[in-house]
Amino acid sequence: MILKASQRGGGHELANHLMKEENEHVEIHEMRGFIANDLKGAFDEAYAVSKATRCKQYLFSLSLNPPAHEQVATSAFIRAADEVEKRLGLEGQPRAIVFHEKEGRRHAHVVWSRIGIEDDKLKAVNLPFFKRRLTELSKELYLEHGWKLPDGLKDRALRDPTNFDLAEWQQALRSGRDPREIKQIFQEAWQYSDSTKALNAALSEHGFMLAKGDRRGFVAVDYQGEVYSLARYAGVKTKEVRERLGEPDKLPSVDEAKAKFRENITPNLKNLIKQQKQNHHAEKSILQEKIFTLAKQQKLTRQSLAKRQKLERQNLQQRNAKKVKKGLLGVWDFLSGKTVQRKKEAQLKAWEQAKAHQQQKDTIILKQLAERQVLQQEKKRLKYTQKEERKFLHGLVGQALGLCKPIAHSKSKDRSRERQLYRSKKRGLQLG
Repeated sequence: MILKASQRGGGHELANHLMKEENEHVEIHEMRGFIANDLKGAFDEAYAVSKATRCKQYLFSLSLNPPAHEQVATSAFIRAADEVEKRLGLEGQPRAIVFHEKEGRRHAHVVWSRIGIEDDKLKAVNLPFFKRRLTELSKELYLEHGWKLPDGLKDRALRDPTNFDLAEWQQALRSGRDPREIKQIFQEAWQYSDSTKALNAALSEHGFMLAKGDRRGFVAVDYQGEVYSLARYAGVKTKEVRERLGEPDKLPSVDEAKAKFRENITPNLKNLIKQQKQNHHAEKSILQEKIFTLAKQQKLTRQSLAKRQKLERQNLQQRNAKKVKKGLLGVWDFLSGKTVQRKKEAQLKAWEQAKAHQQQKDTIILKQLAERQVLQQEKKRLKYTQKEERKFLHGLVGQALGLCKPIAHSKSKDRSRERQLYRSKKRGLQLG
């Protein structure tokens, strides 16, 4: 499992984040050591206790993320959380465990209160080098479960180069693209281009044009007017950009690039862009409705199971209560040790029942995750298809600007051949 953690305050914000409705399923699995049975109340308690200390970051928040396609039982998450406690010195601290499910994946969040008692004084638990310790444990968990190690755990230098921040994510959403797709475009174009001209041609195939930024030197502008820092999206230093490309003085300014887009994109091409956006939005909406319907059905199934298990627990409690004798017989049972024996038997049966209930719950959850992953594969195929369609349209934009080679569609035979190739590729993805 990938383990990511931070020391933090802001209990209300964290509680809101953990209970976000954007997740298809949210379950508060455990509330240990708190009086409240909800996250906001629990984190308020931790905050109140922290006021007796000088600690500002009174919570320790951990996320546990197994590989995307692995079926992981609840017990494996709990064992990992217990091991984190042991290694970081958080044993016995109040904690909350929350499970999230989204896009066919299940992951967990564990939040501990850092405030504990040491030498009869309230004091925050010190967590030195916790990131390094969690990385070591994460690697151990991958090896223990027989999962393939991610490159980032093999070597820190091999971590995903397409990671992005909030600003990049929001910019990608405005342009209607996946931020990872944009970064890959820039990184591949940079990798295979040795001059400004070559780089401009490579980017133009995806609807971008190099320009001179106000302060950032080299930037790229898309046909929607969004401006992208070349160094940031290509994942290189500004110094490297200047060493390879020189000065951006001969490039148009951002305003000139936007004006060139407006001048060269014909009304017909604008209509194609608009129609493509509408079609892509409609296709996503249809799939999202399927996902919403499935999530609703799954919640009903889980609620039904929860009601049945609650009734079974009540029945067991009633049967145990009937075995308890009153009056002189009760006194005799107490003196003879039968009361203690019955109590142990009742606890054992309750434990066995809780274990069986968790197994039943896990069986349903893992089955539902498999159902959801089918739709997620459909979503990936749709995403790929739409990406290819956008790429073709961006090529037309680049052609209109005269920055890339004309697309070979001058003859009807060529157009027919390309359509057949594209459709066969699409069918192959759907079958796969």
